[in-house]
Amino acid sequence: MYIYRGEEIKRIDRTAADHGLETFTLMENAGRALFEAIVKNVSKSQRILILAGKGNNGGDGVVLARYLKQHGFICKLAIPLGEPVSETAERHYRYYLHCGFEVSEISEDYDVLIDALLGVGARLPLHNDIEQLIDWMNEQEAVRMAIDIPTGVLADTGEVEKAIKADRTFTLHGYKPSAFLEGSVEYYGQTEVLDIGLPQTSNWRVWTKGDVAASFPKRNGASHKGTFGTGLLIAGTDEMPGSAMLASLAAMRSGIGKLTVATTRFASAIIASRVPECTFLHDGLEKVAAGAMPKGIRGVAIGPGLDNEEKIDRALHEVMKRDLPIIIDAGALKKRDYPMREAMTIVTPHPGEFSKMTGLPTKEIQKDRLRLASEYAISNKVTVVLKGRNTVMAFPDGDVWVNSTGNDGLAKGGTGDTLTGMILAFISFYEDKKAAVANAVYCHGVSAEQWSETRAKSSLLASDVSENLAYVLKEFE
Repeated sequence: MYIYRGEEIKRIDRTAADHGLETFTLMENAGRALFEAIVKNVSKSQRILILAGKGNNGGDGVVLARYLKQHGFICKLAIPLGEPVSETAERHYRYYLHCGFEVSEISEDYDVLIDALLGVGARLPLHNDIEQLIDWMNEQEAVRMAIDIPTGVLADTGEVEKAIKADRTFTLHGYKPSAFLEGSVEYYGQTEVLDIGLPQTSNWRVWTKGDVAASFPKRNGASHKGTFGTGLLIAGTDEMPGSAMLASLAAMRSGIGKLTVATTRFASAIIASRVPECTFLHDGLEKVAAGAMPKGIRGVAIGPGLDNEEKIDRALHEVMKRDLPIIIDAGALKKRDYPMREAMTIVTPHPGEFSKMTGLPTKEIQKDRLRLASEYAISNKVTVVLKGRNTVMAFPDGDVWVNSTGNDGLAKGGTGDTLTGMILAFISFYEDKKAAVANAVYCHGVSAEQWSETRAKSSLLASDVSENLAYVLKEFE
């Protein structure tokens, strides 16, 4: 479940070769792994065409073609760009021919098309002959499979001019960043990672259900409400009480022991009617800004439903003095400097808010989410939760974790407030704060997925995410 940038893959290949694992063997491993994965998705009655390029990606396709032919599949190999030019691919090509197999022209209809034209070294703009092959493949009424990365998609960024629209992509060794970026993720189809015998070393990865299970805190019979922490939520105004209510509901559903909501008197009445378990600090934003903080707090969240920038900044300044993890969300997000702190500082922007924080266009952010979030986290010593499809969690130590749960039912007002409440709860009683952030994001997405199993995604409300957490958390508790 690791994610590798193009240069990392090349470096790993070189390191493997330096330690005795030849690139010829790696290509053989790749072809074998591809064969074992692809035969689960094709039958011997289907006509398969592999289009191999001149580099190592094409070499992987050559090895795959040999395995398919040796096992009785109707498979043809085409090299529309010419014979392989990389040394390793050329050696495998010669062995393919030595086995008595032929190269074919593209001359008929096929059931399955396998793209082995370009790999992680692809550059834009594409040559005309590549674009013509892409057009031809996308026009065919066939299942399209891509080896490592769909041709036309750049490995590290979401930049695409024209690309193969794959139904399935079998990516080698690990995911490539563009598998999670807007503008390119759609070209991958269903993605499966294949092991080719290289050591796993990247600090970029996908956060999985197994990770949640391994890091989920165990409850015991001797627990009491203090065991699971007290959180302070600074949120809500008379005009926007709902944001604070949604964050409060989510925090309580996520297992926090106690929650104090710093808000207006009017908003507290709204919240109490739905979440009577909360306690309140009336005129809370002003009181926190003046230095009044409740005792025993283990985590703070500020921003949902707030709009007074001056008061937010003063309150944030006071909170930042304390050795407490803090979540900065919604109305508290802007371009700012962060003080050096021992405790975790977490910012939770959507792409538009991250644009305000960085000065970068939203479109540019969406095409390079992982790298940009990581750079911001490292340079500012904060944890970034960049929300959206495949939410990115970037940490000051350089780790980047990607969440793949969730669906477009979450594209609705209030779901971000719900996530803030969940993170606040988890950081209030988790010892591992990084896992707290990641598990909150993961469970937030799973709640939306479970909802859509029996109901329309479009009908999902932010409060439904919280209500469904009882079932989501049961899987791990």
